[in-house]
Amino acid sequence: MLKSYQNHKRRKSVSVLRTSRVAVAASLLVALTVGAAFAQALPAAQDNHPAARSGLKSEAATILTLQKAIDLALDSNLDLAVARREIEATQGQIIQGQARPNPELAYTLEDATAKSRAHGVQISLPVEMGGKRAARIAAAERGRDIAVEELNLRRVEIRAAVVAAFFEALAAQERAALAEAGVDLAKRATDAVAKRVAAGKVSPVEETKARVAEAGVRVELAQAQSEQRSARARLSSLLGSNPPRFAFVVGNVDQLPATPSLDDIQQRLAVSPTVRRAQLEIEQRRSLLELERSKRNSDLNVSVGVKRVKDANEQSRSQLMLGVSVPLPLFDRNQGNLLEALKREDKARDELQALNMRVSTDVLQARERLESIRGEVDVLQRDVLPGAKSAYDAATVGFENGKFNFLEVLDAQRTYFAAKSQYLKALAEAHRTAADIDRVLGEPGANATQPAKKE
Repeated sequence: MLKSYQNHKRRKSVSVLRTSRVAVAASLLVALTVGAAFAQALPAAQDNHPAARSGLKSEAATILTLQKAIDLALDSNLDLAVARREIEATQGQIIQGQARPNPELAYTLEDATAKSRAHGVQISLPVEMGGKRAARIAAAERGRDIAVEELNLRRVEIRAAVVAAFFEALAAQERAALAEAGVDLAKRATDAVAKRVAAGKVSPVEETKARVAEAGVRVELAQAQSEQRSARARLSSLLGSNPPRFAFVVGNVDQLPATPSLDDIQQRLAVSPTVRRAQLEIEQRRSLLELERSKRNSDLNVSVGVKRVKDANEQSRSQLMLGVSVPLPLFDRNQGNLLEALKREDKARDELQALNMRVSTDVLQARERLESIRGEVDVLQRDVLPGAKSAYDAATVGFENGKFNFLEVLDAQRTYFAAKSQYLKALAEAHRTAADIDRVLGEPGANATQPAKKE
């Protein structure tokens, strides 16, 4: 009787143990499947977001795309508003440069006695010589051209900054989703180990280790979410004075910028807003130099008037007065202002040469950095990510078969997630570097990006 009861108890214990092992394996398999599919399911979930289907009607759930972010920044950025005000101000300089000198009206009174008193009215008209008015207009127009190019430069800079901030936010969003999937997996693994401890299969120390590992993963999630909030804040600051609130950004995180060729860099550099502005600065300095040269020519002052006098019989009669005056350039020949304008033109030429050397060096260094990042991304795609994913899958299968403990699975999972995070950071750095190039060279062509291979 006692032996039968012992056999029955032994069979029940084995059955419970098998059931527990199956439950644990199933639970872990579900967790791993969810964790691996989380990042892949994110783009689809974004496309099916209710805000996307409602046409962005809800401000609190706005989906922000790259083109929408660029349009918002270019429409309402305060720096662009300041540049537009400068263009309006330079229009006033042109109007003032077109104005001609005002005539002068003079009244004269000779002799205070009534018998010999004489009255005179005279109008004087300055006549500018040496092309002063044309030189003023040309200098003012060059100032307007500089203001327009300054606006173009600000547009290029803002667009580049938005592109860099957008992909930084997109990569941070993907890293946060990846970390969240890691927390979910760690939690499920901890629960599975707890069940094995309750079943007497493993030591309680294993559960303590699992909870410590889970806590570490949660810390990584908190850091990823903090980086995501910071990236979104930087992006929002570029969208104007009243940026929209957006739930998340939508884009292809694997879109890798293409490296511009050396010929393309030279062609774009010649017409870039940065260089063009420096060239316009030389043209303005040349116009100001011509204006100072024109001032060396003395202006004529032509006058005409009528004088009312009394003759010996005390009869009033009118006399016509004509006059021409011209300053004698004996002391002031505008030599100081002319020398200053000449040297400032030379300075502008030197600044253009220095600018060409500096931006060429910066662009070539950025191009080399972009090539290096592309190589890093290629290695991650070809070797690191597949290897980490293979080790992760092998550890998962081994854990299911009882060959590995959960810490080995979590270590493999952490290695894979770290490689994936490094991959996302490399993509964000590539876009930031490409934006630095575009900030100098201007907006890229239509085929400036190409999709990266997906692992």
